[in-house]
Amino acid sequence: MSPMLAQATYIATKIGEAFAILAVAWLLTTLLRQLVRRMSTRYDIAPAFALGLRRGLSTVIYITALLMFLNRVGISGSVVWTTLTGFVAVGAVAFFAAWSVLSNIFCAFLILTTRPFRLYDYIEVLENGDKPGLKGRVVDINFVYTTLQETHANGDDTVLQVPNSQFFQRTTRRWRHEPEWSRVARELKTAEGAEWQDAGGR
Repeated sequence: MSPMLAQATYIATKIGEAFAILAVAWLLTTLLRQLVRRMSTRYDIAPAFALGLRRGLSTVIYITALLMFLNRVGISGSVVWTTLTGFVAVGAVAFFAAWSVLSNIFCAFLILTTRPFRLYDYIEVLENGDKPGLKGRVVDINFVYTTLQETHANGDDTVLQVPNSQFFQRTTRRWRHEPEWSRVARELKTAEGAEWQDAGGR
């Protein structure tokens, strides 16, 4: 037998084995479908559970058959699996990153339409029940963050950028008027400013 004929025979054999694997996989899934149908009828299995079981086992069979098929045609299953898991990992990271941004944009739309609070309102995002959380005066609402201005007892002012999705995952407390903690801090800051001016004028 000539080398060319031997090589052609080898390739044809590999291709035949590959398609035989696919045919066996199809036959196994067909038998599996009938087996699950009979078991669900005989043992009164819930249709949703039977459907999920059949789809899960069929997926395992087809993935195994695909890896064996690729191996027969000369493509290493480990290379395919490594590439596939890499794509899945990158896709998962990209999905969660995009989902975080999209959820904040959607929550910003809900804040602007349902109006649980407005600009210049005093609010507090409770961590758990009545446990003290993030609080301040709303000074800005954009598509990603809501900015809260904090006034501390020592007179310092800081800002908090709270993701918009947090307002729909936790309880938000809103004051109709300026709360006592903000009023006391503001008056203390004003008094300290007046004392500083008096000291500078002397």
